[in-house]
Amino acid sequence: MPETTSFIIEGGTPLYGSVRIGGAKNASWKLMLAALLAEDTSRLLNFSHINDVKSVSRIITYLGGKVTQAGERALFIDPRPLSSFTINPDDGQQGRFSTMFIGPLLSRFGKAVVPAPGGDKIGKRSLDRHMDGLKALGAHITFENGMYLAETDGLIGTTYRFAKNTHTGTETLILAAVKAQGTTVLENAAEEPEITDLIVYLNTMGARIERHGRTITIEGVEKLVGTIHKIMPDRNEAVSYACAALATKGDVVIENARKEDLTAFLQKLDEIGAGYEVGQYGIRFYYQGPLRATNVTTEKEPGFMTDWQPLWATLMTQCQGTSTIHETIMDKRFQYVPNLQKMGATIEYFQPNISHMEVEYNFNNSDEENLQHAIEITGPTQLMPIEATIEDLRQGASLILAAMSASGISTIHNTQQVDRGYEHLDRRLNSMGAKIKRI
Repeated sequence: MPETTSFIIEGGTPLYGSVRIGGAKNASWKLMLAALLAEDTSRLLNFSHINDVKSVSRIITYLGGKVTQAGERALFIDPRPLSSFTINPDDGQQGRFSTMFIGPLLSRFGKAVVPAPGGDKIGKRSLDRHMDGLKALGAHITFENGMYLAETDGLIGTTYRFAKNTHTGTETLILAAVKAQGTTVLENAAEEPEITDLIVYLNTMGARIERHGRTITIEGVEKLVGTIHKIMPDRNEAVSYACAALATKGDVVIENARKEDLTAFLQKLDEIGAGYEVGQYGIRFYYQGPLRATNVTTEKEPGFMTDWQPLWATLMTQCQGTSTIHETIMDKRFQYVPNLQKMGATIEYFQPNISHMEVEYNFNNSDEENLQHAIEITGPTQLMPIEATIEDLRQGASLILAAMSASGISTIHNTQQVDRGYEHLDRRLNSMGAKIKRI
């Protein structure tokens, strides 16, 4: 298990400087799994030094594969020595990646034994859509004692329609279908750019995958070859630093940030009056005067991401007027709210008038009757320091952002959750003027 760490944060200092973002968390380790489908070594570039990448590297290694760090941000992955199809039960809680091993392991061994995944506690993320799709491809799957047991005599192409949008579900079926016999058509598939990055990589390896909107067509191939691929930059990391710059009234250049990955976010910055400039270097984000309140509804790609909204809520505490956030993707994304309220933020829950929840919400109906899916934030508020414990990755980033905006010294515990998806977050913020001590 990762070592437990805490941050001591002295707030009130604007961020000034620049930061270079690395490869996307939500693409990097998935490309590592795709590399297991090849017949020789792949060279993957632009990795971030985050714990999820380290965890997947360790699992591939004990399964028999070879992962070699070659340079500052490159990994060479050789799947040829793979000898095992069983992932240790304890590795399920380290992230969301365990079940995504099923496709590559079935392709290699016809069997896979993997634990149920852990990761952030942001609501129910049903695996039914993943498993139903794998079964449609010809996998026999059972669940015993916290482990999924999958077997197949050979995956066969099929047409499968996702009942609801699922990012990792789409990627899981792509990895399973790419070497299946025949053609697979995935309907109502997710559209995130990280999925496009996966498709580009697989096609470079010799796959035959085409995307037309939310329909992905995969013609199975007999073999894939290792290749060289540069991982796309992390758009969630870009939004995190952008919100930190604006909330602290600073001025930060985010190198490698891509406008096309941040369209919905930039549109909202226009609404609140935030400053930004797009250049060949990336994007500069800067405070240019009082920020205005606005309303946000999280949506499927290409809409405003659910991963962005905890950070956005913290920024909204510094805006003039009343803002609303309506969460339609995850049913428990507001776990950060009580801590912001303790810091003095004026936030109230409410339930929007939704006529067809099954249609308008991407999550399954919750068993908790009183669970509310929207908040109202009134600002601006001078936040007060806090001592708090991080429960999930984005909540942790929002707490750190709030502490940097607050007047006084905050203590934030369980920061290894943030290390899962951010590379040396404390060091990089400190390089731009933040005052954070890791203990």
